[in-house]
Amino acid sequence: MLTVICPIYNEEKYIGRCIESIMQQDYPKNDLEVLFVDGMSTDRTREIIASYLSQCPYLRVLDNPQKIVPYAMNKGISEAKGDIIMRLDGHSLYPSNYFSELVKWHNKLPDAWNIGGVCETKVVNSNKISEAIAKVMSDKFGVGNSTFRTGSDKEYLEVDTVPFGCYKSFVFDRIGLYNEKLVRVQDIELNKRLAHAGGKIYMVPSIHCTYIPRDNYGDFFKNRFQTGYWVIKTCFITHTTKNLGLRHFIPAGFVLALLLPLLLGFLWWPLFLISPLVALLYLACMLMRSIQINDEKTTVCNLLKAFCCIHFSYGLGSLKALVDGLFKKE
Repeated sequence: MLTVICPIYNEEKYIGRCIESIMQQDYPKNDLEVLFVDGMSTDRTREIIASYLSQCPYLRVLDNPQKIVPYAMNKGISEAKGDIIMRLDGHSLYPSNYFSELVKWHNKLPDAWNIGGVCETKVVNSNKISEAIAKVMSDKFGVGNSTFRTGSDKEYLEVDTVPFGCYKSFVFDRIGLYNEKLVRVQDIELNKRLAHAGGKIYMVPSIHCTYIPRDNYGDFFKNRFQTGYWVIKTCFITHTTKNLGLRHFIPAGFVLALLLPLLLGFLWWPLFLISPLVALLYLACMLMRSIQINDEKTTVCNLLKAFCCIHFSYGLGSLKALVDGLFKKE
């Protein structure tokens, strides 16, 4: 049996599309259970799910009073009946062969403990801002060497993490459950534990799901700020930096390169010159990349704003976590 766990909270804008894509899966429904673990939504999320329950006896809703993803996943895992456990995201859509392909690849790669595919970023409400955000979220200049966002031409490859992983159920007996102290980036930490225990994680680029990003700069900035914050916060909680790759620290270094010379310049004025030089170099690179990926769906100006959002918000979030970790007591 396959158990699918989907943590949700206030997803009324997206949950209907998510359920429709689950209903269209070609995986045998009599061998499937789907657990929506709800963080006590205050919008119409549960009402929308309830409208599908009569059509989908394999759907169940569980309560998540703690409201955070790792608790939702752990509750779902404790209820799971499947020998394969898959995580989904309510902000995403899945092609009809998504479940069956991931299970098939588990059979083809018997040493795999976790398998995932590429997470394409596409918009539902298309406008010049949302299209710019989607492009930046799929571009190497925006997200670095995050293979599950940028893709690969290989049939399959071993990676350090995948989005919405599909795990053999014994994994959680071997390495433990999700760390409930981590509000975000808990998948990265779990997958590092998995790799340290000798397990393998594979990405199959031919398997795609679609992530629906925030469609305005304000929400996008907040989302990336929180991700940047929890990437560094994770290091203080787990007392190691081994859970993260170099790409996770670059935005914080970039923002420091802009801000630190402005402070040190009061001690030696030539240091003031470093900040504008870094800013001009970044602007030149960002402008060149924006021109390269621009098309009729968006504009260079919107792409510039989206790149600034993703880099500055992530970097500022990381710096805040660094300050909190060094100077604030929990």
